[in-house]
Amino acid sequence: MNLIPQVLRNFFGVRSSDPTSASPSDAASGGMGQSTEQGRRPTPENQTRALYSALTIDYTLRATINDIRTMDRADGRVKRIHARVARDVTRGGLVMLQSDPDSKVAKEWGAFVKRLQLDNSAKLRSDARGLLMEGNLPLQWVIDADLKSVVACVRMPTETMRANVGVHGRFDDVRAAYSQMDLNTGMDLCSFPLWQLTMARLDPDNFDDMMSMGRPFIDASREVWRKLRMTDTDLVIRRKHRSPLRLSHILENATEEELGRYQAGIELNKDLITTDFYSNKKGAVTAVQGDASLGDVQDVLYLLDTFFAGTALPKGMMGYTDGMARDILEDLKRDYFDEVDQLQDILSWVYNQGFRLHLLLRGINPDAESYALTFKERRTETLSQTTDRALKLKAVGLPQSMVWEELGYNPASVEERRTADAANYDPYPDATQAAKVKITPGNAPKGDSATSVSNP
Repeated sequence: MNLIPQVLRNFFGVRSSDPTSASPSDAASGGMGQSTEQGRRPTPENQTRALYSALTIDYTLRATINDIRTMDRADGRVKRIHARVARDVTRGGLVMLQSDPDSKVAKEWGAFVKRLQLDNSAKLRSDARGLLMEGNLPLQWVIDADLKSVVACVRMPTETMRANVGVHGRFDDVRAAYSQMDLNTGMDLCSFPLWQLTMARLDPDNFDDMMSMGRPFIDASREVWRKLRMTDTDLVIRRKHRSPLRLSHILENATEEELGRYQAGIELNKDLITTDFYSNKKGAVTAVQGDASLGDVQDVLYLLDTFFAGTALPKGMMGYTDGMARDILEDLKRDYFDEVDQLQDILSWVYNQGFRLHLLLRGINPDAESYALTFKERRTETLSQTTDRALKLKAVGLPQSMVWEELGYNPASVEERRTADAANYDPYPDATQAAKVKITPGNAPKGDSATSVSNP
């Protein structure tokens, strides 16, 4: 019974007398605790909506997520968009870039990946699809009984989560940062401290407002998708009813009884192939053509273009290549690759938060270690294009470790394997020298390498 008054006091910035509530010192330590920020929401409508969201989940976001899920089940194009983007984002898997192969952080990372199944492509694709379809990725970190390590990460349903924030949009108590609600009863099932649940948001309206949730990948295309589906259905119905060839039977001076007998005789065998008509009165059988404008589908093409304009995935990459120039498609692909890189950064940040928590539980300060989590293939390119870019970076003088990072490999692992191969497989380990790389601009056809590699 005291839940709603407590929520209202927290929302309007009134501190509770409960000794278990967070103190201002939590903000200094955690950075997300009770804030000293002042001020209200910009408009009365926004204030009312924020107050409503502080009491329950965002049903508008829930309706949007349900629409996206319906679109994904009903339309192969939408399913293909989510599957294609999720595959490109997680392509190559998650890796850690580090200069020291013998570091204890590298060993902890290997065990962390196996326990959380981050080496399983199905797990990574599931998280990526959740981020795309729900616009948010809430991951719950499961700790073992000894509080020594993170043993699992569970993706929570976004439509049941609520951020417990005040009027300033920051968490009132980091020990109850998020709550999960039962959609049937409206009661809180459980609450999560900030360290236990990490919420990644895709394009929120206000990043600094923790109540502002992310938006699904194609949420702005929902209305266009409905019109496209309606137009597709109407086009099929129109073709079915207006395209068949019809015959007009004209019998001059025929009585109603005679016309009825004639019609019954003709329609008796209408399912068979009829080639001849017979009549003892003056008449004619005239063919009536179907709709002559059935081939006009410009309205469908317009809606299709509008639908794909609301996504980062070019229409040409989905098989619709009519009238699209190759150069335009290349520009659209580069823009799509940039979108994939951004999604990879969001996913990497989420997993990095869990790994930081694991290192802290193991007694390791993550800020004192030099490492980075990323996906192996940063851009969806061919192997030739990726290798050519790495060779160009080597030619301009970048360190070899950065070149390996550009290729998506951990430099520490590469050097470790190189040393092991030289000791076990290479009969002449001292004779190996690095190849000379030179860039020859303007010397290659379109799409091929313009890099010259020569042995010493």
